[in-house]
Amino acid sequence: MSNEVRALEPKAIWENFADLNEVPRPSKKEERVIQFMVDFGNKLGLETATDKIGNIIIKKPATEGMEDRQTVILQSHVDMVHQKNNATEFDFDKEGIKMIVDGDWVKADGTTLGADNGIGVAAIMGLLASSDIPHPALEAMFTVDEETGMTGAKELDPSFYEGTILLNLDTEDDDEISIGCAGGIDTNTSYEYETEDSKSDVVTYNVELKGLMGGHSGMDIDKGRGNANKMMARLLVESPVQIMLHDMNGGGLRNAIPREAVATISVDSNDSAKFEGHVKTMAETFKVEYAPVETKIDLSVTKTETPSKMVANHDKEAILFALNAVFNGVFKMSLNFDNLVETSSSLAQVIIKDGRFETKSLQRSSVETTKDDVARTIRSVFDLLGADVEQTGDYPGWEPNPDSSILKTMREMYEKRFNEKPNVMACHAGLECGILGTHLPNVDMISFGPNIRHAHSPDECVQISSVQKFWGFLLEVLKETPKKTA
Repeated sequence: MSNEVRALEPKAIWENFADLNEVPRPSKKEERVIQFMVDFGNKLGLETATDKIGNIIIKKPATEGMEDRQTVILQSHVDMVHQKNNATEFDFDKEGIKMIVDGDWVKADGTTLGADNGIGVAAIMGLLASSDIPHPALEAMFTVDEETGMTGAKELDPSFYEGTILLNLDTEDDDEISIGCAGGIDTNTSYEYETEDSKSDVVTYNVELKGLMGGHSGMDIDKGRGNANKMMARLLVESPVQIMLHDMNGGGLRNAIPREAVATISVDSNDSAKFEGHVKTMAETFKVEYAPVETKIDLSVTKTETPSKMVANHDKEAILFALNAVFNGVFKMSLNFDNLVETSSSLAQVIIKDGRFETKSLQRSSVETTKDDVARTIRSVFDLLGADVEQTGDYPGWEPNPDSSILKTMREMYEKRFNEKPNVMACHAGLECGILGTHLPNVDMISFGPNIRHAHSPDECVQISSVQKFWGFLLEVLKETPKKTA
């Protein structure tokens, strides 16, 4: 599979991407990929270093005739989201990603692909290794832990960098030039509930919801995709018969829309047929409500052994009502940019088990005051429940600069090269640019990249022809980098 990817053009990207995908690189466990990148820079004989948090810096002098151009910082993150389908057997700590070429797309076999942000990393590697590409002086910035807290960007040592232009290669539509992004904050909650002995003369079920699309909780939050946690909570609250709740587990990663959820519940034996009918009804309801976006919704019930304990009834109702009440989705659209989500929240994870109810959610906004508003809205539900609420990982958005000189250059170049206008916009993802701007306040920043779909899910894929378009545009941008100012 890897050889098929290596044969794609441009080889400068795909061969490096294949090498990179042989290295396990989950967030907060980047030791192997850090060493991989350091070895890569050293083998090229380039100035290579790491800062205290683990970010890798590789510098390459300007090619002949380009010494008078502004130094460009090329930035991507080395970590990736590790997610797989339940039926896929895969050890992310030991195995390399198994890649498949499917027409004009590269995808993985049942796991995330790592194109986010591996394609950006591979493109920078291709430039560093090149001998025939004209470019100004380059400072490659490979950050760590972007996906679970952006700690690489937060703890960046700015003393390593002299560049005045930063190109972030971490957006996912090849007709976009991003000049702004959302900031974010995590809301994590915990609540200790009372348990009771389970009742007798009951039928116990595992209720399983799967087949949802999932995706990036920023870029995909406005696409009408189902949130497995919210859907499961609704199913349980709308039950026409009394249920006894034993446990629930849904979602996982803080920045991914949850695709699957499972709950263990019991009902009185006399109510079993009615509950099974309710599940069938909800399956059809969900299919109708989420059509045509969600086409593979799979909702099922399977009889199982009754656990010894269940959630006390008063806590069961309080927990399920809280899950139903907590806001999820688009909170506010931008009034300044067409079709841009300004503020949102995603209920990423729910765990109800062994006397403890926990949730993780992520709020995003390009406006700090509305970010505070939605974060307060989310925590209010859990404050009313009496849960412990911790809000952490607050990071700023990236304020758009429509007067950017590199934006002017890239806009004109895009129109000339592709005979159409680029979509200049801010995005609702948590790009590192906002944080990097606090360390490098005088650096002119732009973000762009190839078409990547379904990031943060096992359906993640990257378009081959779009990577070719992106690469050609990147080379031309570097060739036309503005000259140094006096």
